[in-house]
Amino acid sequence: MQSKINSFFKPSSSIFSTEPSNSSPVSCDDANDELDTWEKSQHTIVNIYTRRPPKTNGNEAKIVSNDDKLEKPILENGVSREEYGSNRRNLNKKRSYAQFHLELGQSDFLLHGCSTCGVKYSPGDEVDEKNHSVFHKNFTLGIPFKGWRNERVIHMPKVDGGRVILVLDSDSAAQRNKVQEVVKMMEHELGEGWIFHKLCKVYLFVSSQRIGGCLVAEPIKEAFKVLSCSVGKRHDDAPAKKTRSNSSKLQFGEIVLQREVFRRAPSEVLKGKHSGAIVCEKDAVPAVCGIRAIWVTPCNRRKGIATHLLEAVRKSFSMGFVIEKSQLAFSQPSADGHALASNYVGTPTFLVYKTGNLCC
Repeated sequence: MQSKINSFFKPSSSIFSTEPSNSSPVSCDDANDELDTWEKSQHTIVNIYTRRPPKTNGNEAKIVSNDDKLEKPILENGVSREEYGSNRRNLNKKRSYAQFHLELGQSDFLLHGCSTCGVKYSPGDEVDEKNHSVFHKNFTLGIPFKGWRNERVIHMPKVDGGRVILVLDSDSAAQRNKVQEVVKMMEHELGEGWIFHKLCKVYLFVSSQRIGGCLVAEPIKEAFKVLSCSVGKRHDDAPAKKTRSNSSKLQFGEIVLQREVFRRAPSEVLKGKHSGAIVCEKDAVPAVCGIRAIWVTPCNRRKGIATHLLEAVRKSFSMGFVIEKSQLAFSQPSADGHALASNYVGTPTFLVYKTGNLCC
């Protein structure tokens, strides 16, 4: 046995020796004594490892020793506890959901039109629905208005606790900007690009910190009287006539079904309504003030606000005197405007004018 051990250590010494030795050869007995001494003695091998500092460069990967890797407990599925915890936290975060719609041939799939304010919006879109809600409230109730320090108030009997404010083109920028905001709301219902210009005087009806009505007036020199026999008015007070068309019969055995269609005469259809065509006299008559546009919010209509604005115009449009109703002229009115002008003046033969003829 000892001979085998000696034969194992002898070639190793020759391998690791790189320089020729000048010393005398060691005998076998001395080698055996050294081996016995080495076996009886206790040897302790101490290995010292120094951890390298982490590299901060983004391109170079961080080197982790085997001891650091073993410090992380590994679960059965091969995922460390730290990685599992981070994934679990990500799963517990609040998820964001998106609203989807199915197109099944709906007529208003993309946009839905509001029957009151006329705005088209996308149902289900939170931002679009919020914008429609704000516009719908301002359109029906009136634009919010907190008031100004310097207001040109027309002193008149109050209507539902409101007041009438006159705004001119020479007023402050804040007042003119508020007028532009109201005009944009009016254009949504009356049409764009014709309501306001620099020579106009704007009357605002304010109630409950909202602008519930607006009237735009301008100076004019002449107007034309509407004929009493304009299209849409009957020439006489004869009762309405109905014409009966040819009836058709359907017979099923002993059962006979007869269908009769009643057609109303054109005079009855147009009675009390304005068809859009106005017939005027050829000769012009003098006029002072032209009512270019008048508008009241839907929730404030039928409350006398339009009449209140017209009275304020008559009182304050010209300095020193009150304008007669016969000197007020209206731009080509709509159906509601035609009814308002007839009721206010007291006769269907009120004055109308062309909006292009300005008094400069």
